[in-house]
Amino acid sequence: MSYQQPQHPGWGQPQPPAPKKAGAGKIVGLSCLGVVGVFVIIGVIASLFGGTNEGSASGSNPAVTQDAAESGESEGAKADDAKADEAKEEPAKDAPVIVTAKKVGFKKSILADGSDYTSVQITIANGGDKDLDVNPLYFTITDTDGGKHTAELGTDEDQIDTVELAPGENITGTVTGKGTFTPKYVTYTEGLFGDGVRGNVS
Repeated sequence: MSYQQPQHPGWGQPQPPAPKKAGAGKIVGLSCLGVVGVFVIIGVIASLFGGTNEGSASGSNPAVTQDAAESGESEGAKADDAKADEAKEEPAKDAPVIVTAKKVGFKKSILADGSDYTSVQITIANGGDKDLDVNPLYFTITDTDGGKHTAELGTDEDQIDTVELAPGENITGTVTGKGTFTPKYVTYTEGLFGDGVRGNVS
């Protein structure tokens, strides 16, 4: 009787391949990639939130920035107001009142003292359908620096008369301000109240 070795299960059958282990290099590479990805995400989030606070992060003083912005707005508002005033006071060719002006030499009258004066010759025309009152006191002269000068009565020999213009009539005369200055425009306001009508000095 021959002796037979007991058969173990699986002997003589092909064994399944052992699972491959990931190399140490691949593990390190994937770990680094994950860390880089985390930093990229953090960077994107920081830039999004940092953009909203850019003014304070830049080291600028918020109060100074606000003052500068308010100053810019204030200057812009003043410029807009000046343009609005010019548009309101500039007469159209068919307007009820038309004022033209030019600088002329001052002609000293006996009522003038030894002060310096600046005169502007004005022509005012009534283009409306109602009578128009004219008086030297209804005029102001604005100089190139923005200063306003009221009329100095009786100082110039050619001072504009106090009259009432009928529709279609006009009158020419001077309005004189005290001091030496460069006149930019003349404003006429009937009765000292209401909207002014401007005439640029040529």
